[in-house]
Order: sequence, then C-alpha cells, then structure tokens
Amino acid sequence: MSLILVFSAGLVMIFSFAGDTQEENSLKTNQPPVSNFSVYPPDIPTNITFAGENAQMDLFYVRESLDRELLVNTYWHSSTILMLKRANRWFPVIEPILKEYNIPDDFKYLALTESGFLNVVSPKGATGFWQFLEKTAKEYGLEINDYVDERYNVEKSTEAACRYFLDSFEEYQNWTLVGAAYNAGKRRITESLEQQKADNYYDLYLNDETSRYIYRIMAIKIICENPAAYGFMLDPKDLYPAANLKKELVEQSIPSLVDYALEHHITYKLLKEYNPWLRSDKLPNSTSKQYYISLPLD
Repeated sequence: MSLILVFSAGLVMIFSFAGDTQEENSLKTNQPPVSNFSVYPPDIPTNITFAGENAQMDLFYVRESLDRELLVNTYWHSSTILMLKRANRWFPVIEPILKEYNIPDDFKYLALTESGFLNVVSPKGATGFWQFLEKTAKEYGLEINDYVDERYNVEKSTEAACRYFLDSFEEYQNWTLVGAAYNAGKRRITESLEQQKADNYYDLYLNDETSRYIYRIMAIKIICENPAAYGFMLDPKDLYPAANLKKELVEQSIPSLVDYALEHHITYKLLKEYNPWLRSDKLPNSTSKQYYISLPLD
C-alpha cells in the first residue's frame, strides 16, 4: 500500500508502505534501498520585486540566494504556517500606517521577517515586531522606561519605523537599500557603497546576515502572496483573527493595572495581551501624558 501526499508547485512527498521492509525488498531484487519519500524544490520566480524595485535575477548569486530562502521557508513548515496565521491579524494594523507615511506596502514583510509578529527580544536587545534597539527607538520618538516600552506598541513602533524608512530613503533614493540599512545600519551601508563603489544592494559584498536579509523578505512575500503554490493549505478558519478593540484615553496615573483591568471587566492577563507596552503593574503619569489603552469591545 502507498500513501501519496502532493503539494502544489511541484512539491511532492511520496510515502510507501509495504509488507516487506526496504532491506528485504532490496535483497530480493539485488537493488539498493529506495528512499521512503521524495522532496522537490520550489520553483524560483523569474521576476520578483521588493517595494516596486526589480531584483537582479540575471545574476546567479541573486537566484541562488532567493532559492535558499524559499527552500528554508517552504520546508520549515511550523514557522511559516505560524507567520501566515499571525499575518492575518497584524497586516491590517500595519498596512494603513505604511500607506499614511507613503512607505511601500512590502515593508510589512520586513516586520514579519524580523519578528514573526512576536514580541521577541534579540541577543543584542532589539525588541518588538520591528526589532528596535533602545537608542534608535528613542531617537524616533518611542518612550522606554520601567513602566512603558513603546517598542511593544504595534501602532507607535510602526510609525517610528516609517520615520526611519523615510530618513533612509532621503539618503539612498532606493527602497531596497533602505531595507538593507534597517538590518545593518545606515552607516555600514553607506560606507559599503562608498568603499565598494557600488550603487545598489545586489552589487554589495556584505556580512552573511545582511546579504540574506532582502532575500528572506522576498521569500516570505512570495509565500504570503500565494501560500497554496508552496504547499500551505490554510482555510480562513485557520488564520488568527484581528482583535475587536477600542482605545481608551488615559491622562492620569494608574496605581494598579490589576484593578484597572477588573474595573473594565477583563483579566489582568488580557490587559497585558492587548497592551504589551505596559511593562509594570502600574502606570505612573505625573505629567498627564496621553496614553491609549486597548480594551476589548466584546
């Protein structure tokens, strides 16, 4: 008996089960054992863009770099499925902000690639969906202290990222270089362009992480735009829905966020889930600063 699993775009896995073992069959036929399954690589697009700019697919190392990231993300099933699920929740939050700042929509895939839409902290201290370091976050207007860390605020951190992108684009006039600079830093990209007498990302010799960075984003974009073509069969019910929230303006101190949550008929855990930027169990506010706390409408 044989069980065949077929994925789209030429991704096929074949599992065969028989009464005899492979070794026994091999002995009978004097043939070497065959594999239990076969895995085929995904097709590499002939044309791909990032932020409206064409990748130089005529260069062998561009094709092979994209091939590497497509393979990794196509066959790292659990990670990619989770990214697809979370994207359904967070893209609708991020997309309007990118549009408001005139940032190409493809930069939403940069955030997804950076963090998988998890509020992770890197070994270097980069934090949140956009993986801001503390110094850069403060330079772009995010508040960070013992009680508040706006790197965990999706709307505010996206706005800060947009301001960073605009500053970078003013310098490079090229969105692909803007993306690379987000990973490596503007200083390193600028110095590399000058030292290597290059004028684009694809001609730059960079460290391994930044060399892979744009290709990782493009691979995630390709899969997100057509998941079924890469074997990801998700129904709408499989995707994580957006939370139905309202924003409550707060201009005074909150001595106990536990009590605040209970007063609004939710648990403290839910309050923290909806507002990860609240980093303590209280919110001091001696200057009457305006904060907006997300609360469920249901």
